[in-house]
Amino acid sequence: MIVGACALAAAVPASAQTKVGSTLGTFLRIEPGARGAALGNAGSALPGGIEAVYYNAGALGLLDQAAVLYSHADWFVGISHDYIGIALPVKGLGNVFTSVTSLNSGPIEVRTVENPLGTGVEYTVSNVALGLGYGRRITERFAAGLQANYVTEKIWNTSERTMTFNLGSLYRLNKQGALLGFSLANVGTQARFTGRDLNFTYDANPDLYGDNSGLPGEQSTDSFPLPGLFRLGLSWPLTLGEHSHMLLLAEGLHPNDNSESVNLGAEWNLRELLALRIGYQTLFQTDSQLGLTFGFGVRGKLGGNQYRFDYAWAGHDYLDDTHRLTMVVEF
Repeated sequence: MIVGACALAAAVPASAQTKVGSTLGTFLRIEPGARGAALGNAGSALPGGIEAVYYNAGALGLLDQAAVLYSHADWFVGISHDYIGIALPVKGLGNVFTSVTSLNSGPIEVRTVENPLGTGVEYTVSNVALGLGYGRRITERFAAGLQANYVTEKIWNTSERTMTFNLGSLYRLNKQGALLGFSLANVGTQARFTGRDLNFTYDANPDLYGDNSGLPGEQSTDSFPLPGLFRLGLSWPLTLGEHSHMLLLAEGLHPNDNSESVNLGAEWNLRELLALRIGYQTLFQTDSQLGLTFGFGVRGKLGGNQYRFDYAWAGHDYLDDTHRLTMVVEF
């Protein structure tokens, strides 16, 4: 029932052109938490946990204790993706949240036609997003949240800077804990690249002898939108036994630069110590290159605090498979 509802919501006719590659800041779409990634990134109705805030800012309102999250992913071709999130409860007001997202290429050799093996100069490509959010439980059943992000992308000496906003909410459907969630991510203005690597000199009239042949100029790049994304999801918990529980998740996605799709996930918990997860992402997406995901998680006590360690694997049709590791400590 859950899967069918989301499939019908997302499987609308796709346009002839999906606008893939037409947005800036696409690193914001890389899901950081291993738990959500193993569940096919069906995270907009993910119940509890600081890792759910990335998918739905409304999940921040459900947190009842301070938590710290660190996640690392070995992305394609040696690129590193790192994410840190900190959530703090403010008595009587709700919860505040801050995050740092980093995508870094590491050093890249500058190569030219004359020096195809490298000039001896190196450069880097780095993307960083700094987030600040707030969320609270409005009623016993309803929670909402908002997050602002300062985003910068840099390629050697060329960069762009902009602001984005995430907002979302969660509604508890029944006493068993089924949730309906919706979120909007990366709402913001358009941005463009600027920097001294776009500077050049030119001769306004090369046929005129004696004129200035080294006039300064600057190439002007186009402005592009951010990778906006609307999510609508459901989560449904099932009790299999006294110490065995199942969580089913499904969500429909509507991005501004691709066709609609569906994410699916399932999580089995044993004695609140071990979790096994499986999922499938971007189902029904035009020319999708993603698909099966799986992972596991363990939890325990660290002094008087709770910790969780999660791992996720995600396949890719043409590039390397990706691996994520996440550590969460709750105080």
